[in-house]
Amino acid sequence: MAEVNSSSGHKLGQLVGDWFEEYFVCPLLKEVAESLNLYADSRFNSRACRGHKIIWEYLDSNEVDYDAVLEINGTNAQKGIPVAFIECFWRRGSRHSKDKARDDSGKLMPMRDTYPSARFLGIIAAGDFTAPARELVMSRGIDLFYIPKAKIVESFNYCGLTIDYDDKSTEYEKDKIARSFIEGFSAKEKRSEVATTLINLVGKNEIENYITRVRARLSSSPQEIRIILRQQSIPIRFESTQKVALFLNDPDLSMRNPAESFVYEISYSDGSEFSKEVTSMSELKELHKQISTLEKHMIGDNKPPTWSYR
Repeated sequence: MAEVNSSSGHKLGQLVGDWFEEYFVCPLLKEVAESLNLYADSRFNSRACRGHKIIWEYLDSNEVDYDAVLEINGTNAQKGIPVAFIECFWRRGSRHSKDKARDDSGKLMPMRDTYPSARFLGIIAAGDFTAPARELVMSRGIDLFYIPKAKIVESFNYCGLTIDYDDKSTEYEKDKIARSFIEGFSAKEKRSEVATTLINLVGKNEIENYITRVRARLSSSPQEIRIILRQQSIPIRFESTQKVALFLNDPDLSMRNPAESFVYEISYSDGSEFSKEVTSMSELKELHKQISTLEKHMIGDNKPPTWSYR
């Protein structure tokens, strides 16, 4: 009898998770990126401007790696302006669902306070992810694209592959399923076949709705921008990004005091807010540059949302 791998269940889950990220999530985000003329970064891209992980800095110079990031003006040679951060995962069982929701949403939320252009934070989840866990994610203002476990399992079953087993299964039984799965899932054509089956089960309308949600979030325009000196209580108010740019090109002399710090605040048409304190005029200009670039980009001609598996 062949040697039994005591971690067969974990290995099987890892293989399904990697497939979900590469064959479903990445094509979906590439479609979003093409629709909105953005760069979609994932660990399946090779970029000269980073290592293996997709690492971004947030408040206090901390660093976190993400599953995917959408950028304006990003290329293989250089990072662009981040507009969306996305985490994805597959969960076979519901155990610790709320912990997973808390961890991933907590990982995403700092980017909202770091980059004013990071208007979309999302999780693409597949598997047994409980209702309380899903509610926690959405309560934090994070978009959730959720695919129930039954549809993932059905996609594999339809293509002659088994990925699920009873919780009381022995290690030998799980090892047998894992070995059979690995043997039948090695060909790229089989992986694509399962992905196409999943797309049909989820429905192309749901996928296009996701693309529309990303577009809507990024397209929400600033309605009021406020620049506040930390030492004064009355903000300087602007009604457009253009008026802010004119002011920053020739600010009031009191704004040039290097001892001052500033708060940059934005109210958006969708009701959301952004606020960040900076300690220099150059940082203030960089914040506004990111907002202006996003606004101009979204006003430009972008392709309508479509979906086709690639």
